[in-house]
Amino acid sequence: MISADLALDLAKRHESARRELKAIDPISIEHPDLDLADAYAVQQAWVDLQIADGAKLVGRKIGLTSRAMQQQMKIDEPDFGALLDYMVMQTGIELRHADFVDPKLEVEVAFLIGRRLSGESVTVEEVLAATEYIQPALELIDARSYRIHPVTGRARTIIDTIADNAADAGVILGGRKVAPNDVDMRWIGAIFSCNGVVEETGLAAGVLGHPARGIAWVARRLAPHGMAIEPGQIILAGSFTRASPTRPGDEFEADYGPLGTVTCSFV
Repeated sequence: MISADLALDLAKRHESARRELKAIDPISIEHPDLDLADAYAVQQAWVDLQIADGAKLVGRKIGLTSRAMQQQMKIDEPDFGALLDYMVMQTGIELRHADFVDPKLEVEVAFLIGRRLSGESVTVEEVLAATEYIQPALELIDARSYRIHPVTGRARTIIDTIADNAADAGVILGGRKVAPNDVDMRWIGAIFSCNGVVEETGLAAGVLGHPARGIAWVARRLAPHGMAIEPGQIILAGSFTRASPTRPGDEFEADYGPLGTVTCSFV
């Protein structure tokens, strides 16, 4: 297991990259023996730094929920990261592209949890019972270490992604808030457009067959560490489209049909 000192050092490197807007080398290059537990230790050290600086933990995001992405990253489960209060935004927001290292957008369903979810046997049914409402969302992801190294061409690994807070940079909430039993979540669909051109379409069933399944997985994954999904937290269930690149001047819309739209733009 990685030492606390090394986890903190690696966390500080990611924080410097975020603040200085300059990508760092993936940590797996210098430390090829790091495992998943080590990567989450680095992530937690980074979250602790944020909280010590005044941020508040307000939820979680789930990534790598599609089978294709798991095979690409050579893992057999999703990953997760932390949502902090300064990451939560509302539809229509205008973002400065220069404030991020390599920003991309993903189409998701957000869950607002109304009752504590804890333990190593949390089920989808328990997630649905504990959910106050769901709503459309866009996740803003940002890689603080090189996705593809500019010199070696080496792609970053799942270890690098998890250590980088699963690439989480923010959530943009919009559309209608809907009770979980008022809609068949598998059939929630979205048309995602950039500057009026359709870039992606997808169904929420692409998230592990049902978006609540990832929420249950996170609750079970947190349990051995004495953590839980707490009332009032926002959980991003995972993307059901590919990540879309962004550029200054781009305007984005995710149209969820009867559930409304989420929009944002970059300058």
